[in-house]
Order: sequence, then C-alpha cells, then structure tokens
Amino acid sequence: MGRNVDIKARVDDSGELRARVEAMADGPVEVLDQRDVFFHAPEGRLKLRTFPDGRGELIAYRRPDATGPALSDYRIHRTEAPESLEGFLAELFGIRGEVRKCRLLYLIGQTRVHLDEVEELGDFIELEVVLSDDQTEEDGAQIAERILGNLGLSGAERIACAYIDLLEGAQG
Repeated sequence: MGRNVDIKARVDDSGELRARVEAMADGPVEVLDQRDVFFHAPEGRLKLRTFPDGRGELIAYRRPDATGPALSDYRIHRTEAPESLEGFLAELFGIRGEVRKCRLLYLIGQTRVHLDEVEELGDFIELEVVLSDDQTEEDGAQIAERILGNLGLSGAERIACAYIDLLEGAQG
C-alpha cells in the first residue's frame, strides 16, 4: 500500500500559479484528461479513473477530511478494460458520482503537484508528497507546507474533502 500526504487548495489565478510551479518543477508538465467514477464504498473512497487512450486505474484510498496536510493510504490497480470494470463495480456498489478534470502534473522532488481544472467546480492545486518507508506523516506535511509557501499559497482556501464531495455539496 502506498502512502502520501495530501493537501488541496482553491486557486484564484491559475495562469500565474502555473508559471510559479513551472519555475520550481523538475521537468515538463504532463497533461492528463481524467474521468473519475466514484462508487459507494464500504470503507474509504473507491474510484475508477479513465484516460482518453482507454487505460484505467482503480484507486482505493482512505484519507481523513482535513484542511491541513492529511495522510492518505492508497492502492492502485491498472487496467486495460476500464469500461467492463466500471460496469462490474457499478453492479456491486452503485455509482456515487463522476468527476471530470484536466490535470496538469508536475514533479517537485518527491511531490506530485496537480493543477486541476475541475468541471463545475473551478481551479485547484493538490499536492501529493509521496512518502518513503522511513518518512513520517509530519515529514510529508512539512514538505507540502514548504512548497505551498514557496508558491505564495500559505493563505489559500484549503479544501478538506474530495472533488466528489464538493460536487455533491453543490448539487444538494
């Protein structure tokens, strides 16, 4: 099982932020169009992420809803048949909802920096500090906070939940 420390914030000026992230990034951006289908899970969250090229990833994760850095435990199963897997999971668990986004992925050291444009929600930054076996949650939190500070986002509006939760809140 993988572990990372996540933090998410709302973004006001994504163009300006993108320039700051690119100045800090270890390499070029990777552009990812993603469709995440969330299922009713007995524990944590369960989503099937599909990409335009037909690949998919089933992602199960547990993360507390917190505005500060939060430890996330996750498992990823890659699939070349996401459509049939989606039907199978929908039958088993039922579909909770769907999130569509364009994600710009950058790497800064051990941190995956996502600049997300989420349909119906707007722009966000999400940091995932991928922890090594000998690193603690606190180590990851310090790294995430340092990067946010370097990007000028220490005071940004933090988001405590997943995009699916925000969409459900907007609809309900």
